[in-house]
Amino acid sequence: MPQTDSPGTEAAPRTRLRWWTELPLILLVYGCYSAGRLLARGDISSAVGHGLAILRIEKALYLNAEHPLNRLFTREAWLGIPADFWYASLHYLVTPVILVWLFRTRAERYRAARTWLMTSTFIGLIGFTLLPTCPPRLLADSHGFVDTMAQYSSYGWWGGEASAPRGMGGMTNQYAAMPSLHVGWALWCGVMLWRYGGTRLTKVLGVVYPLVTAIVVMGTANHYFLDAVAGVAVMGVGLLLAPHVMRGADLLRARFNPLTPAVPSGTGSPIVSDGCQTSAGERIPRQRESQRASAAEPDGSPRDAGEEAPAAAR
Repeated sequence: MPQTDSPGTEAAPRTRLRWWTELPLILLVYGCYSAGRLLARGDISSAVGHGLAILRIEKALYLNAEHPLNRLFTREAWLGIPADFWYASLHYLVTPVILVWLFRTRAERYRAARTWLMTSTFIGLIGFTLLPTCPPRLLADSHGFVDTMAQYSSYGWWGGEASAPRGMGGMTNQYAAMPSLHVGWALWCGVMLWRYGGTRLTKVLGVVYPLVTAIVVMGTANHYFLDAVAGVAVMGVGLLLAPHVMRGADLLRARFNPLTPAVPSGTGSPIVSDGCQTSAGERIPRQRESQRASAAEPDGSPRDAGEEAPAAAR
């Protein structure tokens, strides 16, 4: 039985991809991601209200993973400092590395995987714009969260304002907590490692990386548990939409860059008449059958039998 791939990850090498076209595309998507986060600043009071609403929903569902994790990371520096480094850097490093790895070693899978990632990212931008959300670390102290990024800022390049480099906190939107694309991108990386890594180590990393990322974003008080769930949901929707996005891109490419179908070389132009095809050397359809019939008649002359009949003896 032929192997089938899940939607959004099937091989679709319709055109040969080049790095000099892929790199600007990825940079464009990342630029849209950064710009979208900035555009989603909105009203701070609304963002705080959305964050408190998430806390109320989690309380009603008896979900409270953020507080114990945040207390642990705040109390134990040997956990909190690596977690801050993990949050501030790995999604900028691991995701592009896996994209390059797929491009170089799994070219037939790369386009579908890249489309899945980009589609999900754009869906996340819609969430940032429609639902600006205050992360737990920016809520009032009475809610019991500690900003570990600020607590351990002297150990890294980030400042107390955000996970951005020190002094550049004003250039990022700190109220884009819902959904968590940290978790979404980590899930994408994990799926790629599990499916295409080929070794037991890569499969283990494919499971560990998204799970640890989900713990890190909650322990550092950058995301709520439901933010992580929303990040997973966004990736699921992106997975379902990716095949449609690829088909749409193919239709646009065919419309603006039509390809002339190539005529196979080395083949003649067979004469077709009334559904009958001829083979090489035949002048009319069914010539071979008519030759045999003429040769079989008793009074058939060599002329009627065709050119292949032997000449009459003189």
